[in-house]
Amino acid sequence: MMMDDMAIGAFSKRTGCAIETIRFYEKIGILPKPRRRGRYRLYAANDVAHLVFVRRARELGFTLDEVRALLRLGGSGPDACGEVRELAATHLQDVRKRIAHLRAMERTLANAVRLCDAGEDATCPLIQALSTP
Repeated sequence: MMMDDMAIGAFSKRTGCAIETIRFYEKIGILPKPRRRGRYRLYAANDVAHLVFVRRARELGFTLDEVRALLRLGGSGPDACGEVRELAATHLQDVRKRIAHLRAMERTLANAVRLCDAGEDATCPLIQALSTP
C-alpha cells in the first residue's frame, strides 16, 4: 500500500462522512471511483479534500446538482469565478426565501401554542391553524 492509501473506514473517520454516504456519492459520480486492492477501496489525501468540499457544500444546502457544478467549475481556474458567484447568489436567494418561510411558520406555531396555553378556545388552536388555508 502507498503511504496515503486508506480504507473506507479510515476515510470515513477522516472526513466525518458516513460510509454509506461515501458509497452513494461514488455511485452517483460526485466522488470518483476509488482505486481498489482486491475487494477493498483505497483512498488518497486528495480524495479527503474532495469529500470535505462536497460535505461543506451540502452543509450549506447546495443540491447534488449544484455540488456537481461547483466541482466542475472548481477545476476551470479563475475564469469560472463569475459562474460560481452566480450559482452562490442564486442559492443565497433560495436560502433567504426558506428563512422567510421558516419565520412565518414560527409565528404561526408560536401563536397556536400561545392560544393553547390560554385555554380560551373550545377547539384546539393548533388544529384550527392547520385547518385554515
